[in-house]
Order: sequence, then structure tokens, then C-alpha cells
Amino acid sequence: MTLSTADIDLALRLADAAGAAIRPYFRAENGLELKEDHSPVTRADREAEAAMRRLIEAERSGDGIVGEEYGVREGVTGRRWVLDPIDGTRSFTAGRAIFGTLIALVEDGWPVLGIIDQPIQRERWLGVAGRPTTLNGKPVRTRACAQLEGAIVATTSPHLFGDGDVPHYMTLVAAASGGHARQGPVYGGDCYNYGLLASGFLDVVCESGLQLYDFAALVPVVEGAGGRMCDWNGDPLTADAQGHVLAIGDPARTDDVLEALHSPAHGHGDGHGHGH
Repeated sequence: MTLSTADIDLALRLADAAGAAIRPYFRAENGLELKEDHSPVTRADREAEAAMRRLIEAERSGDGIVGEEYGVREGVTGRRWVLDPIDGTRSFTAGRAIFGTLIALVEDGWPVLGIIDQPIQRERWLGVAGRPTTLNGKPVRTRACAQLEGAIVATTSPHLFGDGDVPHYMTLVAAASGGHARQGPVYGGDCYNYGLLASGFLDVVCESGLQLYDFAALVPVVEGAGGRMCDWNGDPLTADAQGHVLAIGDPARTDDVLEALHSPAHGHGDGHGHGH
């Protein structure tokens, strides 16, 4: 099944609906609670996902839905809409406009459409398989990176990584900074980092412990801008991926990044922790 203009139009309307639900709660009373896994959730998260699900159920009743707040609805078409209403709830509750709404369309396990929407700054990256990625309708590209040393690496926080994954990340940071601590990584950012990478402002994003709704939308955005998305072994990110995520702006640096992640300083483990 190929993507239709109607699919893309629906995805854009989902982002509009989520943004309309989220904006009134930004830097305002938002009903913050902690979920069972101690991650934060607000009324904005729940209302944004509910608004998106209503649209999908009305217009694509046969498609499945995977959402962070309201779980899985099985479908019959082999397509699933994968939703994270606020990726970066901690940033949202801290008043930082670097969170985003993530919307993906996954066909037979492969992400074929992705949106990163920042509803406060009104920035929207759209990635569609086989097309150039756009930011607010204008094409964007990742930037060239001649060598790993000097590359700008970003992650939301190593505190979110799975068990045993932090040392691998630290060897990557060391390789990129060339031993100069003042050229350390960029922290914070959640999905926004991947939009910045697609637009040519970051070189590598490295994360661990992500769920399908955290990464599915990022794949078409980064790859449509000329970058590479893969796991820590270099394999493509599908619905079966285990949450080790790399975004590399210049695909020529992929081997360098993987080599740094798995450098002998930390033995020959596969970098797969148990924090999922």
C-alpha cells in the first residue's frame, strides 16, 4: 500500500489537533501526575492523544493505533498510526519548548511517514518515504561531517539509558570531543534533537530505552533529510527494534559512530542493556 495525499493530510491534521490541545497547558496548570513507571503525564498528553485517536477512528477505522497514553488498538490493514502526544513531558512541564508531538504511520513494521511537531514554536518537520523532508513546507538537509572528532552529539539524558549502556555512550562522546571536555554533548531536547539534526545543526543523536512511539516518527524525518537512523548495531529501526537509537546526519560517519560505541575499552558486549 502506497502513501496517499490523504494519508499525509490526515497526519498534518493530527498534528494540528494535538497542538490545539497542548498549547493552553504550556506554562500553565497542567494536572501533572506520575505514572506507575514514575514518568510524568499531564492533561495535555492525554487530551492531545485522545484528539488524534478520534480523528483516526473516524477516518481510518481499519488501521491500528499505538499510543503512549492509551495503548494499542489492533487494526486489519497492516498499517498502524504510532502516537506520542508529548515526547518530552519533563521539558513540557519545565516550560521548555523543546518537546514535540510525534506521529508516525508504520506499514508492515516499517515507518513510512513521520511528523515532529513543536506546537509552541510552530515548527513541523514532515518526513515521507521517498520524498525530501520538510520543515514548515521547505526542504531541509543534514550536514556533512568530515570526521567524528568535532561532531556535535546530543542526547536527552544518559539517566534515561538502559543498564550497561552509559559506558558505550561515554566512549562515543569521548571520540567526538577528542578528549576536550568543553566540547561535550548537548543535553535535553527529546525528539527536537532529531529535527535539528535533519536541519543540519547536530551531527549525532544517541539514545537508549526508547519505545516504538518514541522513535517511529523520527525515521522518515531523518532519512528524508539525508541522514541515517539505525540501532546500536547498525540495523534499521523497525517495529521490532529494542530501543537503542542512533541518528547520524552524515551516513559516511556510521562506521565511526558504531566503532566508538563498541570500542574495546568496554569489552565486546553488544551494547544491549536490560533497562527496557
